[in-house]
Amino acid sequence: MLNKILGFNPKTMKMRTEIVAGATTFLTMSYILAVNPTILSSTGMDKGALFTATAIASAIATLLLAFMAKLPFAQAPSMGLNAFFAYTLCQAMGYSWQQSLAIMLIEGVLFIAITFFNVRELILDSIPRNLRFAISAGIGMFIAFIGLKNASIIVANPATFVSLGNFTPTATLGIIAIVLSGALMARRVKGSLFYGIIIATIVGIPMGVTEIPDGWLPMSAPHSLEPIFCRFDFDGFFTLQTFLVLFSLLMVNIFDTVGTLLGLAEKTGVVKPDGSIPHVKEAMMSDAIGTTCGAMLGSSTITTYVESASGIAEGGRSGMTSFVTGILFIAALLFSPVFLLIPGSATSGALVLVGVLMLDSVKKIDLGDVSEAFPAFITMITMVLCYSIADGICLGILSFVVIKICTAQWKALNPTLIVLSILFVINFVFK
Repeated sequence: MLNKILGFNPKTMKMRTEIVAGATTFLTMSYILAVNPTILSSTGMDKGALFTATAIASAIATLLLAFMAKLPFAQAPSMGLNAFFAYTLCQAMGYSWQQSLAIMLIEGVLFIAITFFNVRELILDSIPRNLRFAISAGIGMFIAFIGLKNASIIVANPATFVSLGNFTPTATLGIIAIVLSGALMARRVKGSLFYGIIIATIVGIPMGVTEIPDGWLPMSAPHSLEPIFCRFDFDGFFTLQTFLVLFSLLMVNIFDTVGTLLGLAEKTGVVKPDGSIPHVKEAMMSDAIGTTCGAMLGSSTITTYVESASGIAEGGRSGMTSFVTGILFIAALLFSPVFLLIPGSATSGALVLVGVLMLDSVKKIDLGDVSEAFPAFITMITMVLCYSIADGICLGILSFVVIKICTAQWKALNPTLIVLSILFVINFVFK
């Protein structure tokens, strides 16, 4: 029954491994429960209601993915697009948060439509083999960079853009988490990333990084959704500016999700010899439905999380992993004080080690052919430097098309890549 519902095969999989993998994924991405309400509340939205919306939207999307796609991935509000919601739409462009939620709702409906008509699957199938490997490796580097940034090991620098940070308690805890996770994984300890997060969180208490508030209790009642639930405002919706905003959101989310699915699928070993991914349409549909539900609840766009790779690294291979993650998001509604104790630096070990594991895709890239190696390199380096999976994929595909045209390798191109390249140029111009 579990095999049919969640893709869990007891002959080749272990329940304990799937549960630990699901818990690891949750702990690695649980920071979204604290960060998303903080970012979106800057628009005037109720922070308590946003916590509830974030947890429920993440649970709905992840459980949909578990049952529909049967893959060990998790979904939650996109870290890039929640910032776009708050700082670009509401603050820079002057939309109210109610108007911004209306834009997110329409984006979700459009997502469902283009997924139903296989547009996203067509895009996925058009990506060349070497770029797929580059996307996987680039995501690994991106995840590791997030981990180093969360721990303030790498910090902003006005002279050099980034630099090594000071050895603050936060950075020190991050280093401890990275070394601890690396040592446990090197000794082949099952659940090493999960244990690394837990131990680092405990170690952070005497260091002052894991903060326990006065009167702290492990449980609390969920906050009401009423202040933000279905508060849409379609006033002034039909304008050229709104159309361009929708187009940009669609482009970013399509390639964020496509890139993440490609990278994660490579790590699970489910990719078929012809490059196709089982249940990929269902995975994309769960993300589209999740975005629509998220907008109704009062949250920003949902996407597949690269942090899912931490659960995959622990051995998660079926929808049981994502089912556990989804259930833990629901539990977070009651145990929010516990989950909010985990500092970002405690998860840095898991993120960096996942980056190490995903880097092995580089050896599959044909580095002997510059017309293949160049776009692969552009994909990987721009993911990190632009702090965007979507931008990395866009620039990688653009460079692939340009270099193949310059070398008259017409057979390497397909109509989808050409159309996408034109759309990317338009998107970058208006962006």
